[in-house]
Amino acid sequence: MKRRSKLFPTPDDAATAFYDAFERADLAAMMAVWADRDEIVCVHPHGARLVGLDAVRESWGQIFSGGGRVRVVTADACKFEGQTVAIQSVVEMVSAPGQEEDAAAVAATNVFELTDDGWRLVIHHASPLPEAGAPEEEEDEPAQAHVLH
Repeated sequence: MKRRSKLFPTPDDAATAFYDAFERADLAAMMAVWADRDEIVCVHPHGARLVGLDAVRESWGQIFSGGGRVRVVTADACKFEGQTVAIQSVVEMVSAPGQEEDAAAVAATNVFELTDDGWRLVIHHASPLPEAGAPEEEEDEPAQAHVLH
C-alpha cells in the first residue's frame, strides 16, 4: 500500500483541500482528503448514508461526472479541535460559478481524524437548510412538528 505524505498538517488544511477538490470536481484530490479506511461515512444532501471508501469514492465520482463545476463558500464555522479529532460545522453556500445570488444553503458537518498521514476526513454530513421565506407553519400545528430529533 502506498503511504501518503502528511499533506494536511491541520484540520483547516484538510477542510480547504476538501472544498477546493469539490469546486474543481477533482476526484483524486477529493479522495486524498479522506482517510484510507472502511469506516468513513458520507451523507450528501437528500442522499443515503454511504459507508466505506469505495462507496464514498463512487458517490463523488457520480457527482463530478455531471461535468458542471460549483462554487462553494463556507460561513458560520463552529469548530471543536481535540488532540486527534476535529469537528467543523459550517453553512455551505453552493452555486454555479457566477450565480452566487442563487446559492443553495447546506448545513455540513465535517469530522477529521489525525492519522499517521496527517489530518484526514472521516465523516462528511450535509443537509439542505430551509429556504428563507418558506411558508410558515399553520398556527394550530406545533412549531417542531417536522423535526425528527
